[in-house]
Amino acid sequence: MNIHESGEMYLENIYVLSQQMSGVRSIDIVNHTGYSKPSISRAIGLLKDEGLILVDQKGYITLTEQGEARAIKIYERHELLTEFFTRIGVPEEIASADACKIEHVISDETFEAIKKHANMN
Repeated sequence: MNIHESGEMYLENIYVLSQQMSGVRSIDIVNHTGYSKPSISRAIGLLKDEGLILVDQKGYITLTEQGEARAIKIYERHELLTEFFTRIGVPEEIASADACKIEHVISDETFEAIKKHANMN
């Protein structure tokens, strides 16, 4: 399955929100990200078509098993890379922004090597 960086960002945001609240709706993603409602609606449709999320009749969004696995992978990358960059002296805001860019393109092999090197297992 090959979703774009933006799709991964939406999955990650749905995951983060689902850890903070009992139910996630499109408006919650709008409020959390600042993205437009049409942008969120389009992304939700694409993620649903890919089988990564489910949307119930009341508009509540849940990650499928596949979607959750993908979201957790991206979230872990973001957290670890942010921490790694701050450890080497990058200011946290910059570290987080850079991690957000890198988390989508870094190979599994490179990520695992950074993880091992940083003793962040």
